[in-house]
Formats: sequence, structure tokens, C-alpha cells
Amino acid sequence: MNNLKKIGLSALAGSLAVTSASAFDYTVSGTATMAYTSIDAPALAPSATGKGIGLATDLTLAGNGELDNGFTVDWFMVLDTDAAVSNTSGTLALGMGSLGTLQFNNHNGSKANGIDDVMPAAYNETWDGLTATGNDPSFFGASTKDGSIDYRAPSLDLMGVTANLALTYDPAADVGAPTKGSVTASSVSGNAVVLELAHDSGVSLGFGRETIDNGNVAAGGTDEESLTGYIKYAMGPVTVGYQEAQQDTANGGQDLSAELWGIAYTAGNVSVSYGESEYTTEAVGAATAEVVSELDSIQVAYTMGAMTISAAMSETDNAANVAGQTYEENEIAVTFAF
Repeated sequence: MNNLKKIGLSALAGSLAVTSASAFDYTVSGTATMAYTSIDAPALAPSATGKGIGLATDLTLAGNGELDNGFTVDWFMVLDTDAAVSNTSGTLALGMGSLGTLQFNNHNGSKANGIDDVMPAAYNETWDGLTATGNDPSFFGASTKDGSIDYRAPSLDLMGVTANLALTYDPAADVGAPTKGSVTASSVSGNAVVLELAHDSGVSLGFGRETIDNGNVAAGGTDEESLTGYIKYAMGPVTVGYQEAQQDTANGGQDLSAELWGIAYTAGNVSVSYGESEYTTEAVGAATAEVVSELDSIQVAYTMGAMTISAAMSETDNAANVAGQTYEENEIAVTFAF
């Protein structure tokens, strides 16, 4: 009897192993980017000014498979291997067919965070690389991007319009995801909703709302709310876009607002873009004055097979929320995809 049990269990284990191996596929890809950067910021610390050559290498690990009931599983992780390995993105998605998709956002990946800045660009966002100045207009979705769950409804097509709806819940807003079996110290939850519409004519619209429950309203605290909306139009090689965002900060802090626009032209392997954004920290009584930071960037990219050569010239006025403070950055980068 014991031998029969052993034979049966061995056969079952072998069957499961074969099924698992054939049903789940793994891929490894990556990029390596060499960049020369020069920064001129006279009013900032000496460490923020100068020239340098840097290397960024990313490994993308992914896996996908199908369950017996037809549901799909997609796992995704990006590792930054520059000097030290760090996890820059990680998600797990369960596709339920006509029921939609559940996605766990371990690190970034939420739909709300994905529309923080959707303006067309040849290389990167106007603010990318300038975050050391404190002028980051991509605050929408930042509170619920880690340790959250998305529900993404199936796409709906009607009269040339494709609609996508996503709902996000984060039990610990503004806090990174805990390890498996652990909890976070925060009890402040957050949620977000995103609706995107795309028409066959090339027009696309998006709207988002993110709310953070303060958890201490009885003691005089207030909730936080962020809103964003964008419109883009693609006509042949040209894409233009405009986006606004605002945040009513909790507990009487500085409210934020952002205004972004961009235009990009792509012909064959060459892309050229120009973008501008304004990042405003609102006044708080007489103690803190309003500061409007203006960022602009002109960019170009050329792709030849697995190699892309990119360049960007970016400039910021009133950098780090200080009136009259300037910040200029120029960058040339070569990226290899493998």
C-alpha cells in the first residue's frame, strides 16, 4: 500500500512539473545606457553642478502562463544593476478574461501612476533628471503606486471609441509595499480611478482622481485629493498633447498644480520633440509664497536596430521652488537593447 502511494505521488509530482514547465514561459531582456551629462546650476550645491559619464543597466524579468480555468498570469520585474541591484518595478497580473484583470503593484505599475505625465517626448519627460531640483510635476498617482491593487475592466469599444477603466486600492498610501507576510506601519489608505478614451480619429482623453484618507480627521486632519486630465491628438507623424494636474494636500500643506504640454514628430527612425511644464507650489497664508517653476526640454532620438542615440537640452526657472534660481542640463545618451 505504501509503495502504491509512493508511485502515485511520484507520478502526480512528475505530471505537475511537466505541466508547469510547459504552461509558463520566462523571458529576460534588458537595456544598457551610457550617458554624458552636464549640469549648470549656480545657486545649488556644488554637487549638483558639473559633468559626468554614467552607465545605467536594467534587466527585465518576465513570466506568463495560463491556468486550467483559462485565466492568465503575468509577472514582471525590472532590476537596476548600476553599481548595486535595486528593484525599480514589479507587478503581478491575473487576467480573468471577460471579468477583467487584477494587478498587484509591488513597486510602481499602478494605472494612476502610469498617467502622471503622458505628453509626447522623443527621449524622456521634461522633468526627468531634474528631480534633484524639487520640480517634479508628476505627483499624480505617486501615493498609491506601491503595495496597491488595480482592477482593470475589459476594454469597451463603441462607435470608434475604446474605453478603459481602472480602479486602484492601496491599504498604506505613501508607503512602500511590505515583504510577504509583513505589514506597514501606516493605516492611511488611498484609492484612485482612471478613465481613458481613445477614438479612431487619433484623439485620446484621460481622467484620473486619487484620494488619500488621512485617518485622523477627528483630530482636525484633512484628506488629500489629486486630479489630472489630458488630451492628445496623433495625426500621421505628429503627436501633440496637453495635461493638467492638481493636488489638495492634507493637513493644510502646500497645494500643488501642474500644467504640461508637448509636441513630437517621428519620421522613420528619427524623433524630435519639444515640451514644457509648469509646477506650482501654492501659497500657505503669509508665511509661504507661491512659486511657479517652469521647465522646458527639446529632444531628439535616432534608432538604428538595437541602438538608440538620444539627446536632450533641458532648462528650469525657479528651480527647487526658489525664485530666480536656474537649472540647465544637457545630456547625450546611447542605449543598447538586448
